[in-house]
Amino acid sequence: MSLAIALLTVSDTRTLADDRSGDALQQRLEAGGHRLVERRIVPDNRYQIRAELSRWIADPAVQVVISSGGTGLTGRDGTPEAVAPLLDKTIEGFGELFRVLSFETIGTSTLQSRCLAGVANGTVIFVLPGSLDAVETAWDRLISAQLDPATRPCNLVQLLPRLTEPAG
Repeated sequence: MSLAIALLTVSDTRTLADDRSGDALQQRLEAGGHRLVERRIVPDNRYQIRAELSRWIADPAVQVVISSGGTGLTGRDGTPEAVAPLLDKTIEGFGELFRVLSFETIGTSTLQSRCLAGVANGTVIFVLPGSLDAVETAWDRLISAQLDPATRPCNLVQLLPRLTEPAG
């Protein structure tokens, strides 16, 4: 099943010409049979991040959003704070599992990773660190399987039609 995915890079310095992490995500999602809806770069500014994400969350043609960058601890890093208020539900296990996998390659430095995932208006959102290793780890070891309807016992694809159903 092909999903419609939007990519957002959060950076004050990167451009489409040198965004290796965004390139890696685009190559992987297309190799996985998914369709890139749009790819954008915005500066480390929580309001610009929210504006772009809100536009995609409101667009029924976008099923998944993946952002990279701005998840560190410096004063400019604010992607998690920008995204969290937009989420209807968080997927707590994503950040936890990402840090476990990341520990294998970067050790305790993974404590500085504030990645997260969640759902907003039926759109699945992944917030990743901006390093090439981080986006490769996240896609290769977590995201790709959850966006594959063949993954058992369950995957996010099978939940997509039910993400906007009213609470019972």
